[in-house]
Amino acid sequence: MRHFVAKNKLAIGVVSFSVLFLFLYAAEQQLLRSYVNLESVALLDRNGIALTILPNTRGAYGRYETILPDRVKELIVQKEDRYFYLHPGVNPFSTLRAAVRYAVGTDTGGASTITQQLVKNLLGHEQRRSLTNKVVEVFYALSLELFTSKEVILAMYSNTVYMGNQVQGLYEASRLYFGKNLDELDDTKLAMLIATISSPSIQNPWREENARASRNLALRVGILFDPRLALITQDHAYRPLQNFELASMHHTCAHTCTTTIDSSLNDRLRAILQTHVQRGWDAGAHNGAIVVIKLPENELLAIVGTPDSAGREAGQQINMAIQPRPIGSTAKPFIYLAGFEKGLRPYTLVDDREYKFPTAAGFPLYPKNYDGAYRGWITLHSALSNSLNVPTVKTLQYVGLPNFYHFLERRLQFKPLRDLDSYQYGIALGGLEMDALTLAHLLTIFPHNGILKPLRLFQDAPGGGIISPPMTHIATQMKVAEPGPVQLVSRILNDRITGVEQFGLASNLNLFQGNYAVKTGTSRDFHDSWTVGYTPDFLVVAWLGNAENKPLKHITGQSGAGAIWNDTMEALLNSAYNKKTPLSFEQTREMSIDGTLDFGLADDVINEHQNLLRDTPLITAPQDGDTFLFESKMSIPLVSAKEVSWSADNQPLGQGMRATFSPKRPGVYVIKAISLHTTTIGEITIRVIEH
Repeated sequence: MRHFVAKNKLAIGVVSFSVLFLFLYAAEQQLLRSYVNLESVALLDRNGIALTILPNTRGAYGRYETILPDRVKELIVQKEDRYFYLHPGVNPFSTLRAAVRYAVGTDTGGASTITQQLVKNLLGHEQRRSLTNKVVEVFYALSLELFTSKEVILAMYSNTVYMGNQVQGLYEASRLYFGKNLDELDDTKLAMLIATISSPSIQNPWREENARASRNLALRVGILFDPRLALITQDHAYRPLQNFELASMHHTCAHTCTTTIDSSLNDRLRAILQTHVQRGWDAGAHNGAIVVIKLPENELLAIVGTPDSAGREAGQQINMAIQPRPIGSTAKPFIYLAGFEKGLRPYTLVDDREYKFPTAAGFPLYPKNYDGAYRGWITLHSALSNSLNVPTVKTLQYVGLPNFYHFLERRLQFKPLRDLDSYQYGIALGGLEMDALTLAHLLTIFPHNGILKPLRLFQDAPGGGIISPPMTHIATQMKVAEPGPVQLVSRILNDRITGVEQFGLASNLNLFQGNYAVKTGTSRDFHDSWTVGYTPDFLVVAWLGNAENKPLKHITGQSGAGAIWNDTMEALLNSAYNKKTPLSFEQTREMSIDGTLDFGLADDVINEHQNLLRDTPLITAPQDGDTFLFESKMSIPLVSAKEVSWSADNQPLGQGMRATFSPKRPGVYVIKAISLHTTTIGEITIRVIEH
């Protein structure tokens, strides 16, 4: 019986010890997880240079260091816990003294060891003083001491102790208060720093109270204290290392992530942007943005959303690189790509004249070119090179609005600011909004021969470090278009001769090398100035405008953003990022058309492709959407391009190239013309309204 009882006691003892051991281990693991989570997130540039430090969950900034200088360890132990290396996490004498104080109703402070203070930091108990919390802290302190070395505990404490002014840890505090690393501090400054631990808000080095506390500490631990070296002034609030643009963007990073950003290039481009914004200030330009993507990797190499992230005026605290703005004529490459996919070619002829285009809103559109002039029959090559509006609307009409909406939303995965149908043909006139980062990302289909790749920000992140621009959601590589039509667009944008009519020879768009493509854009009433361009090695988007949407004083895409783009491109062309990879045009072929050299695709039937936009409408007058005032015995003349059979709301009106329609009352009428020799049918809708 006694043997049985003894065995049971042993078993119970083993089980109890095992349970206690597991509880202690679980407690220690919980503390370690809390420790990891309290470190600030750090974003490094592609060369390992720190870009941004973000606050932890408690709003404090602090990065961890694993090696603590011996002098610092000595001072911390002497000030906070002289028996640190002797006790098991709890000092029994101090604990007993605190218990007596609690029993008589006095303060319970002063009993905590360094290990217990660390536990408070990790559990968030710094401001909580109760008997229950004390018991909990003792348990966690014992667990930490059981599984963790004294040196590690001391390093953890130095990394997590709050030091005032949103700073956590001795290392970050040293940089804040003295502008030096911890191992560079003399004894006087070390005393000032260590003295801060007791009351960081009241006696940090920026407060007068620190001088007395640090002097007393120096006397106590036996170090020299020079009051002349203790004169520290606060000249600014704490500003943690921060890249303005990355801090304002949505991204995920565990603790230390290496980005694709080149911080040196980013700083240089910010200086370029600041110079040009200052030059354009009198013309109403207060904001700007630059985005650079490294190709073919599709890595975000630089992003500048403001000329001065510390500025306090004109929207300079807004990251304009991710704010949607009307993109002007930078939408035209996408429109012409859709047109080339449907059979149009650079040599396709289009009549550049005044046209009336019906819209779903019921108000006809009369697009005009930038200079108010019309050029008659020209090629689409010339139209895109000179950024003409009327041929672009004709191209969009040929593509069909629903087809182009599908191209944007389904193939490019573009998320518009408004319902696309609300833009109508205004897309061709620059009304479509995009942010610079999204525009840059979508434009990469041209140097990538129709492939849209995800945009990368992190080099070492799980899942490839993908970042989603604000208006796209590309997670995998997609084939958007065939290489042939894409290369036709790039070849036009590469041509700096045909566009001389608009841009001249001395242009911001002309670089010292010819291996690039470029397109400008200006939104309605000069609110936005854009220039985009690329080589196979990098792509650049530049924007100039106002966050407050005030118009610029006649700054065009070329004169405004073009100058920013020019300086940015020259910086890149003279850098190691310029691999001098040639633009790809192997899918295109040159051809002589009516004595003029142009280009198309290998299997083109020139006459067919050339005349796709030559067809005149069957009904030439009136135009679709016209409105008439009702009068008695009124007569509306109808004109066709061929011999036709006419009808109005299915009521016959006669035959021939001309007829008349005499409505009996106001209303909406459908006029039809059916060719007498073919199956061609023309149809328009007109409105007859009362006075």
